[in-house]
Amino acid sequence: MHQPEYRDLNSGQYQLPWTYLHALKDYTDMAAHLEMEPEARAVVNFAPVLLEQIEDYSAQIEAWLQHGESIRDPLLGALATESMPQTSSQRLWLAQSCLKANRTRMVDPWPVYKGLVDMLTRLQDQNQAIDYVSDQFLSDLLVWYHLSWMGETIRRGDMRIKHLLDKGTHFSFDDRNLLIEVIGENLSRVLERYKILARQGRIELSMTPYGHPIMPLLVDLNSAREAWPEVVLPTRSTAYPDGKTRVIWHLEKGISTFERVFEMRPNGCWPSEGSISGPVLDLLGENGFRWTASGETVLANSLKSSGSDLADRKEWLYQHYGYGKTPIRCFFRDDKISDAIGFTYSTWHGDDAAANFVHELESLAELAEENAAPITVSVILDGENAWEYYPANGYYFLSKLYRVLSSHPKIQMTTFSDILDMASTNRPDGAASQVPAKSSETKRKDRRASPVLKNVVSGSWVYGTFSTWIGDRDKNRGWDMLIEAKQAYDDAISRKGLSSSESDRATHQLAICEGSDWCWWFGDYNPSGSVSDFDRLYRMHLGELYRHLGVQPPEYLERAFTYGGGDPATGGTMRRGQELT
Repeated sequence: MHQPEYRDLNSGQYQLPWTYLHALKDYTDMAAHLEMEPEARAVVNFAPVLLEQIEDYSAQIEAWLQHGESIRDPLLGALATESMPQTSSQRLWLAQSCLKANRTRMVDPWPVYKGLVDMLTRLQDQNQAIDYVSDQFLSDLLVWYHLSWMGETIRRGDMRIKHLLDKGTHFSFDDRNLLIEVIGENLSRVLERYKILARQGRIELSMTPYGHPIMPLLVDLNSAREAWPEVVLPTRSTAYPDGKTRVIWHLEKGISTFERVFEMRPNGCWPSEGSISGPVLDLLGENGFRWTASGETVLANSLKSSGSDLADRKEWLYQHYGYGKTPIRCFFRDDKISDAIGFTYSTWHGDDAAANFVHELESLAELAEENAAPITVSVILDGENAWEYYPANGYYFLSKLYRVLSSHPKIQMTTFSDILDMASTNRPDGAASQVPAKSSETKRKDRRASPVLKNVVSGSWVYGTFSTWIGDRDKNRGWDMLIEAKQAYDDAISRKGLSSSESDRATHQLAICEGSDWCWWFGDYNPSGSVSDFDRLYRMHLGELYRHLGVQPPEYLERAFTYGGGDPATGGTMRRGQELT
């Protein structure tokens, strides 16, 4: 689960609504599916910068309910405003914001919402047509947008939401207030629900470094050449200044935020986008992490670099690995099974998709039986963006899948820490995609030491390279701008002209700018609307960093530098582990 920092940290105003919308739809539903199946096990990973935003939204809604304080997200705040906006630009912005939902799965199933969207779509081509749209039209559109982003388990279980769905039209200010109450309740409870599941031993909670940076690139930009020798690197500098120190900061800040929210220390770290390198694994081990994970192609590249001959049946993939002298253990995702959830099953009947998933695991059970030892199948994917492409937000697929897996005689759902515990103590109880063997010979073999990687070829879970974040003209421009800002930061800190509080604010702002989401979106192959949003956000955050440093922001931050125009799968929100051939 991760979202970048959408707030202008100076004003507290949110620029995009995706944190609260995904929390309402995806984080609540996933917690509910895990709660419904007592034998289900999973690892749920949170980026700390996302945790802080969820807390902030919860506090905002509580302050509005208790004291009438303004909500600092314009879309959510529109629900809390008695009258609709009056200027043409504000009304157009509100109407267009309520179109940002998957048409097939989130709009068309609701006849009233579909009718509103169809009318608005026709009107958009006519100048000033928005002036003739009534306040009631905008109110109904706004309510339906939030109903479409409501978690399926909330729609099925909350009588207040059922009332709004039944009413369908002519929503009043009281109806919008009711909707905000539901949103606030779910945002205030969602993290506690995960904490309770973790305390019960039903899930494992893990974290990503604080601001979601690509750690290997911060440590050494040249690490991009290991899996992609011909990559063209940014021209501003051959290295990110003092990047190792910044990685350590993200890890330490991430741990402290995670511990404050969940009142426990994480055993595992999903590095941003599964991005690892040898130096990063050392840093993770030094910071007390027990396990980490990455992509299948990263493991394949690393084994090949050491002269290993990879077998067709992939026995090499279904185990965990050590590296060097660090105590950390590395798991690697099964790209085929993981990407089937992200990109294939959404068009299938839920029962058929669940049956296919289980069949894929059952076929791997042959390896466990032949080896007389358990194998571990790591299924790792984006926690929020897949489900809007499924009917009912994945409700049918996930309900069936968790129910079947929880009672399967050969497949045990488990967590990475439980796998390591079982390997070290020979406990026969695993619990997310582990295929255990049953013999006493299995138990003896299960205690063997994990294989050790002689070399790690730096890369991510996306194609095994860093091509999603560097090497493209626009992505490199983003890095050049970040490096220049980091140099300004270093100069300001070295001059000691900032107070302690000013220095802390600048350091935190720098962390936001170091997040991976910005360069993810830069480039021609992504959709122009998303590219424009993230280009604007990135330049806003960089400008705020300069202002914290007492330095005039560069003039180029006033202009867009990347435009997009592509039409990738899932709107560019997700990538496959391997390129399609």
